[in-house]
Amino acid sequence: MFYASQKRDLPNAYRLFSGSTFGILSRNFIEHCILGTDNLPRTLLMYLSNTPSSLSNYFPTILCNSRQFNHTVVNTNLQYTSNKSMKGEYPELDSNDFDNMIRSGAAFASSFPTDESVLDRIDREILGRYPDKVVPGGWCLGESRNDTCSIWGDADVLRPGPGARRLEKFLVNFLSNGTVLSQQCVVLD
Repeated sequence: MFYASQKRDLPNAYRLFSGSTFGILSRNFIEHCILGTDNLPRTLLMYLSNTPSSLSNYFPTILCNSRQFNHTVVNTNLQYTSNKSMKGEYPELDSNDFDNMIRSGAAFASSFPTDESVLDRIDREILGRYPDKVVPGGWCLGESRNDTCSIWGDADVLRPGPGARRLEKFLVNFLSNGTVLSQQCVVLD
């Protein structure tokens, strides 16, 4: 049994990294974690079990310790947040934040109060999702006047929509500032 007063020795075979719990991971990277011959994903999974920050350490540590993937790290959490309060906390988002949140192009946003109407608005206006329906995507081949997902196509086909273009603009702006390479896999002291 692991008690809070016990401390684990830091590993010396690899460096621990921390990052956002929000991120976009490539299929190749996930296959590396699941099927790869590198033992680090499995070793790290065991090391981080029952630790409070495992989600924010697991993927950044594998990425930054991998020669195959460490150059692919983009150090942003892709998240929209409202301005910090005087206490340094981010206030919850609501309907008043909707337009700025969409214009930002960020892939994620948080946090929202329970039963906030902005979540229904995101479902309807951004995702095109209606109650008890699947979120339409490139695999939906039905007529737009009917249920577009009544006929399914190939789920591997991606057809970028307006949200993908907003995310692309967000990433292009972020990547064009010239500091991206110097901010990959930064070791925090």
